[in-house]
Amino acid sequence: MKQKKKLGFICFLIVLLGLAAAFVLYALKKNINLYYTPTQAVAEKLAATQKLRLGGFVAENSLDIDSQTLQVNFVITDYKTQIPVHYQGELPNLFREKQGVVVTGHLNANGSFEATEILAKHDEKYMPKPVRELLAEQGVLNAR
Repeated sequence: MKQKKKLGFICFLIVLLGLAAAFVLYALKKNINLYYTPTQAVAEKLAATQKLRLGGFVAENSLDIDSQTLQVNFVITDYKTQIPVHYQGELPNLFREKQGVVVTGHLNANGSFEATEILAKHDEKYMPKPVRELLAEQGVLNAR
């Protein structure tokens, strides 16, 4: 009888811990910013309301800045797929064409990206290992 009570109590604790973990993960789901390359973002068919980070390079000859309204339009690319980006606000000092950037925001139904934040990389030679591996996998650059 004592063993059944102990087993029941242990099962209860396992279920309780599982529920607690599920609630924590559900609460964190809204705050998670997933990082995608343009190719991954197009392939995943992400929901238009999903907040995410998109990383790549500013395509050459794609930058259009309206100095009056601070409306910025450019194309982000991983040299395989391109996605138009729209942003309202000031740009980081290091932002320029062919520069690595990470933009935070969401994809629109028309396939463009509405950015709420833009981060420009400090050194174009630095690249996080997962991004470098992904670009090497796509044949864009040689893995180091």
